[in-house]
Amino acid sequence: MDVTRCAVPVATRAPTGETNAYLLGDDPAVLVDPAARTDELDRLVRDRAVAHVLVTHTHPDHVGAVAAYAAETNATVWARYGRTDRFRDATGREPDRTISPGTTIPLGDDRVRVLDAPGHAPDHVALEAGRGGPILCGDCAVREGSVVVGAPEGDMRAYVTTLRRLWAIDPPALYPGHGPAIDDPRETLERLLNHRRRRERTVLEAVDGGADTLESILESAYEKDLSGVRDLARATVRAHLEKLAVEGRLEWDGDRAAPVGE
Repeated sequence: MDVTRCAVPVATRAPTGETNAYLLGDDPAVLVDPAARTDELDRLVRDRAVAHVLVTHTHPDHVGAVAAYAAETNATVWARYGRTDRFRDATGREPDRTISPGTTIPLGDDRVRVLDAPGHAPDHVALEAGRGGPILCGDCAVREGSVVVGAPEGDMRAYVTTLRRLWAIDPPALYPGHGPAIDDPRETLERLLNHRRRRERTVLEAVDGGADTLESILESAYEKDLSGVRDLARATVRAHLEKLAVEGRLEWDGDRAAPVGE
């Protein structure tokens, strides 16, 4: 299946300053994550028979032109089942149909399959482009750096599970929401899992060392300069604390942390 990427400049915290919109297939085609209208994306949409519009998740930097392209193409607009209110609030558009993990959307002789991929956002899905084809992974992975998984929006346990699920599928490529294609999916997924393990270890060490507030744990867990990203780092530490508490590896009541049994 043909996969065409269009990097769209948009207000985003991603280092690239762009969100990737994708077109899958040709006639019919699926438009994924239209973050904003651009001349290039307009041209790509005009050159194809866009029959469906989907988003990997409803963060603002992925949905800005959903309504505009849906109106222009008369495409079917899909939202995740159980999350239609969230979709409507984000896009200003009522969805036509809903998707769930396992949903398949026929595209000629091929199809797009919906995969569950929560963690970065609660409504996050990934899209398999063709049978055994590459996966549009949204904000599950990036080729360089790491993905923000910040509480309360993000769920670190779910995110780690999503990375492991993608590793098990072992697709030929991952197409992320930001940045270039990932041609070595398993290597990248292992790097991201290792990054989360290291951050988790520093959070545990901070709590074992006596840090008990979110700010004190943040200071101990991060050695790099957090200028400009401190809020994201704080939300990430909270997500790690929530995961570790659920797993019984520390105590966390939302305000204070402590080693287990103290």
